[in-house]
Amino acid sequence: MRPQPRPYERPDLTHGANTLPLYLAEQNLFAFSPTAIASSLRPGRRPASIEQAAQAVRVARLRGQICGDPNIQGEAVGRISGRGACGVENAVRIKSVAGVRMSPQPTVDCRTATALKRWVVNGAKPAVASEGCGIASLRVVSHYFCRNRNSASSGRLSEHAFGHAIDIAGIKLNSGREITVLGGWNTRDGGARLRKMWRAACEPFGTVLGPDAN
Repeated sequence: MRPQPRPYERPDLTHGANTLPLYLAEQNLFAFSPTAIASSLRPGRRPASIEQAAQAVRVARLRGQICGDPNIQGEAVGRISGRGACGVENAVRIKSVAGVRMSPQPTVDCRTATALKRWVVNGAKPAVASEGCGIASLRVVSHYFCRNRNSASSGRLSEHAFGHAIDIAGIKLNSGREITVLGGWNTRDGGARLRKMWRAACEPFGTVLGPDAN
């Protein structure tokens, strides 16, 4: 049962109806309007349909969770084997994190998915704040892919080859507007927000690259 307000007794209105300061000081009573209701009404019980709908949402979130976190929604992919050393152990495909959709849905490992959620909650959302009624989705342009760093023909493998990296090119707002890295990085308002997100990513991620990296 949720706490509910209860009726409470009020002083006899015949003793407190006189609102002249002199009488109030002498009687040491609170003054109430003679037309005020005598007691507060107790709200009715919450309809069962509301409780059932809330429970259904909770069950759906638990069913769709990955990496043991209901705030990370998606599906488990399992082990991905790539050529050479490429591949991901216990890969997942992310549908949304902290209520923000992924478009398209990236394939990473759970460590990266958890870091992404922390960045969305502690970096992306605070940077956007109430602009455009908040973030609706993130535009992902790269995730798991067996390739070398900078897609070079030789050299060390990229972290993308192990499901440890994700590249985001745009932040779509609920208003329909999108803040893009390409078009907004050097603008006054969009650039400030993007740089704030970029700096915040240094806490959950080991390596953070922006447009000025290379």
